[in-house]
Amino acid sequence: MKASHVRKLIKPIESAYSEMFSGHVYRVGKGAVSVRNHSGKAEQTVIGVHGFLENHCYFTQAYEAPTTELILLTCSNYHIPVNGVTPETPEWEVPIKQLEGTIEYDACILNQALSSLPTTENIRVHGHSRGGAVILEAIKQWPELYDDVEVVLEAPVLPNGKLSALVTTILEPVSHGMWPWLIRLINSAPSSAYGQTFFGKMNPRKKQLLSKLFSATKDHLTIVRNIENIMDWMARTDSSVYGHVRHGTFLIPAVDRILDRSSMLASARQSPTTMRIVETEAPSHFITLDSKEWVPGFETLPTAAQG
Repeated sequence: MKASHVRKLIKPIESAYSEMFSGHVYRVGKGAVSVRNHSGKAEQTVIGVHGFLENHCYFTQAYEAPTTELILLTCSNYHIPVNGVTPETPEWEVPIKQLEGTIEYDACILNQALSSLPTTENIRVHGHSRGGAVILEAIKQWPELYDDVEVVLEAPVLPNGKLSALVTTILEPVSHGMWPWLIRLINSAPSSAYGQTFFGKMNPRKKQLLSKLFSATKDHLTIVRNIENIMDWMARTDSSVYGHVRHGTFLIPAVDRILDRSSMLASARQSPTTMRIVETEAPSHFITLDSKEWVPGFETLPTAAQG
């Protein structure tokens, strides 16, 4: 990449979205892990891994039960979407050698969180879109950590997957130098101009979370690196990674304008029978935001099933 392009791409992007948060926020490398306070005795732990250009608020309304210990990842070089909490450095943090802004780097953040934070035996790790790839990569890095963990992969980036034809058409002519210009153009356009095309039917929560997408990262370089790394990861990762998943669910939307649904489904079908595939009626890539009804109940957790 040319130095002039890199200079343009590392210009900071201001944070544009945050919500009130009650709990602890831990800085881990260039990312963060937030642990929400819960009012009841924790019966299950959910770790949420957000997708490309999203933030951890994607999961907060899907897991509101007072007995759910909710742990939320902020991927590397993304803004932490919280108000009123000062991030702390945890004693369990270990330096990460991978390149920041990659699926591999964020998988290391996930594994540090999973090995250090849950206080229950009932653990679910739920990843949306790029977050699905982060979970699979984390399992590849440390398979035995996931022996008794349930995995939910929602509209996920998968081995041998592809971007949707619509996204590919838009990205093909874009050079590195054009990214800052393209993002400024998108940010100055009302989200209604492109929202319906990519995001499907809108509702208040979708509007709230998806209207600030291009302000989620701290710089443009992270956006470019995320996209290039997603495409590279899908091309070079094979379905053998599924062999390490003991318990899990693929949530597939009825319509997806971000990822290619048919290649996602074909990849999911390569997984062992311990993974179930749920073809939802969700009208967009954002299944949880379309309706919480598609989020599996906790009776699917391994320890609940054993009980």
